[in-house]
Amino acid sequence: MEEDLLQKLDLKQKLYQMFILGYEGENPRACPNLINALKSGLGGVIFFTQNIYDKEIFKNAVQMIKEDSLIPPFLSIDQEGGRVERTLNLYGKSHYLSAREAAKQGEDTVRQQCQWISEELKYLGLNMNFAPVLDVDTNPDNPIIADRSYSKNPDEVIKYGRIAIKTYLKNNIIPVGKHFPGHGDTSADSHIEMPETNLSIDELENIHIKPFKELCDILPAIMIAHVHYRAFDTKKIPSSVSSNIINGYLRNKLNFKGLIISDDMVMGGVRKFSPFEACKRAINAGVNMFIYRNSDDCTIDLIEQLYVAAKEGEIDIKNINKSIEYIQLIKKCF
Repeated sequence: MEEDLLQKLDLKQKLYQMFILGYEGENPRACPNLINALKSGLGGVIFFTQNIYDKEIFKNAVQMIKEDSLIPPFLSIDQEGGRVERTLNLYGKSHYLSAREAAKQGEDTVRQQCQWISEELKYLGLNMNFAPVLDVDTNPDNPIIADRSYSKNPDEVIKYGRIAIKTYLKNNIIPVGKHFPGHGDTSADSHIEMPETNLSIDELENIHIKPFKELCDILPAIMIAHVHYRAFDTKKIPSSVSSNIINGYLRNKLNFKGLIISDDMVMGGVRKFSPFEACKRAINAGVNMFIYRNSDDCTIDLIEQLYVAAKEGEIDIKNINKSIEYIQLIKKCF
């Protein structure tokens, strides 16, 4: 990527840079919206199980995406191991251990598994993994985290999280720690609804935020949860649109210098707002990139709406430019 290319982008191209989109099926060129978005400056593509049935066909699809991109995109996937693997169709079942099972077997197993995942992603042409999960699994009734977490002990999460991050970085895969400020104490699934956490700030800092605080210096990117934390916001809003959590705490208190990415914006946890309102609030709160699992007409219309709003001053262009700086910084390093 040319070092000054992002600085030459117009406002609409900058907004496209702030999105990571998915598509249906095996052939990305069968999705005109995705191809047009890539040519308009789309920042990244996320791949799901439905996109990956054959390694060589998928490698060709990734190459098509690179060829059609105005700017080299983040090529991303959720490849945690266990029940969150996007290569299930290649093997017919989970190919890797869950984080919990890998941690039970010890440091060498966690390191080796992350090495194998890195090698597979590199072979497929990908450069970003939405892992490791840094949530602390303190709630046995949690329907969404459970064995995706390394442990119910924050120090164990830090230990294994550090191994995972360093292994991905060594292999030139961008690790994205998730789900800040911690999804481990919730009792609802944020894919369906917005969970609430009533823990005090001290409890959050001593347990759930602790892995992010300890590891944010080596993390190039962090994903924000769609969870309401009463310690930060009395009004019931998800952390993904919370200025108190993103700008106020993650940026200013923890001094995080990396990229801040939303969890999938079609999840129930953020449906309190319209897509436009959610993205507008999130940009103003400090989110740098948004994940949308599809490239349908509604998602493309959303980017157009945000463009109009930014032109009219409804969205602070300084926030958009700051996001481009963070995106550029990571893309230059990987």
